Amino acid sequence: MVAFICDIFTGNAPISVKDAWSSLFGGSGNVIVDEIIRNYRLPKAVTAVIAGSALSVSGLLMQTLFRNPLAGPDVLGVSAGAGLGVALLTMLSGSAVYPFISSLGSMAQVIAAVTGAALVLILILGVSARIKDSITILVLGMIFGYVASALVTILQSFADPDSLKVFITWTFGSLGDVTWDKMPLLILLVSAGVILAFLLQKALNSLLLGENYAVSAGLNTKRARILIISISAVITGTVTAFTGPIAFVGVVIPHFARAFFGTVNHKTILPATILLGSILMLVCDIVSQVPIANRTLPINAVSAMFGAPMIIWIVLKRKKL
Repeated sequence: MVAFICDIFTGNAPISVKDAWSSLFGGSGNVIVDEIIRNYRLPKAVTAVIAGSALSVSGLLMQTLFRNPLAGPDVLGVSAGAGLGVALLTMLSGSAVYPFISSLGSMAQVIAAVTGAALVLILILGVSARIKDSITILVLGMIFGYVASALVTILQSFADPDSLKVFITWTFGSLGDVTWDKMPLLILLVSAGVILAFLLQKALNSLLLGENYAVSAGLNTKRARILIISISAVITGTVTAFTGPIAFVGVVIPHFARAFFGTVNHKTILPATILLGSILMLVCDIVSQVPIANRTLPINAVSAMFGAPMIIWIVLKRKKL
């Protein structure tokens, strides 16, 4: 709550705490201040909570499924697929279908990113249905991501400067592009994924001891794997579509939660990742507002600057991941 309130009160626009507080609960008497607080900073703070929670849960699911400490939300290439969708959208700016795309307004990028992420998810689920080994699925997911990234690079090489600028700006990540009219869809998709993750706590705890133990405990590992991959991909794809790529949060928070609470039990770690992920994302957003030539720092870069030292600290403290 402290981080949430500080995020609302922090920004490049010089607004006093008193005016910001009045704007939240009634009105400050200044139309511009009310607009900034209610329709920019407040939805941005809510988006930070949603994005931080979702990416942290997605990273926890991937690390548990693959038993890999470096697995994160983007390990299966879903984020790269979302990037490919946005890259294709920007390349269509001079095509005959662009008038239809432009009619979608600000949702065009979201739809493109969700479509790209969904295509990669379909490929992953097709592989999961045929292959039993989780490590093989992990490797193939990474390959899908590399292929999508390669296609994005090719598209960038043919892009005009304006289209390229639009895409590069998207890759910086932004919490401020989610307006109130977009918020219900973001909350709906993320909430559905998080709720399903809570319902899989027992299965996740079984997988911690290996798939052989999970099978002996009566778990249908194939179905559980498909569910976990689907949940993680939907959460990651949704957040990436609305905010752009955000690095490190999904990788570092599960480790930090285990170290902070001293357990690997998902009944504790799952809500802990939601709490800590929200806090980290809010702190990153506050730091990104530090005035530097009247600009806001890219949230993707700020999260990486926070995430990398946290991983190093955990490794030095525990001697391992």
